[in-house]
Amino acid sequence: MANPAHVFGPDRPGSRGEHLLQRLLGSDARAAAFYDKQVLDHLNPRMRDFIARQEMAFIATADGHGECDCTFRAGPPGFICVIDDRTLAYPEYHGNGVMASMGNIVENGHVGILMVDFFEDLVGLHVNGRAQILGDAEAAGWDLPHEQTAPRRVERWIAVRVEEAYIHCAKNIPLLMKEDRRAKIADRSVRPAGSGYFTGEKTKSALEPSSERSTAGTQSPSEPIPDRPALPRTPVPQGRPISSTQAPPL
Repeated sequence: MANPAHVFGPDRPGSRGEHLLQRLLGSDARAAAFYDKQVLDHLNPRMRDFIARQEMAFIATADGHGECDCTFRAGPPGFICVIDDRTLAYPEYHGNGVMASMGNIVENGHVGILMVDFFEDLVGLHVNGRAQILGDAEAAGWDLPHEQTAPRRVERWIAVRVEEAYIHCAKNIPLLMKEDRRAKIADRSVRPAGSGYFTGEKTKSALEPSSERSTAGTQSPSEPIPDRPALPRTPVPQGRPISSTQAPPL
């Protein structure tokens, strides 16, 4: 089998492993066409518009040993902020305190983000790059929203230097319908699962109305709800710096 010049050359994106499989399985010509036509090293105007409409994203990270984690993030449209054509930033909201994704970023700055439009265009966008946790002073120099309303309190911002951006095609993406989450919860047609859903632990969803709480807003003696102390704003080890001509220096 012929070995195309691009298979292991530095002029193509992707890993050595994918290039090897392309050669062995005979898809190298199709892959080369995809690289040439679809994979960019920046966000073009349509990609930037797409990101501004998205309300959810799947974010993949790995630690220094290559152990992987994929997490889900959601927010209002545009919660992932495009800083310029080579830089974006997304918020880390107040959560369970594990900080798995940020912990991976401290060890390994590589990050992969997948945003999918399930509701209209049935298309996805991959953005791969290098991530860095922004400190308070660094985040203050960026044009980032400062929404602090519970439960969407932003704890940190993650900045990503874009290295690859490309389409996830529409094939097999399900068409979903948006509904008003708050209305569904209020009329109890949807019951948000608590944190013990998979472990069997008896817990309550924070969004589920509780008849055991008094009208005065006091806690029920039979099921106390501890206060959540604010997380300390201590310095966080930083990943590799992001280089951008338009974004403020980190």
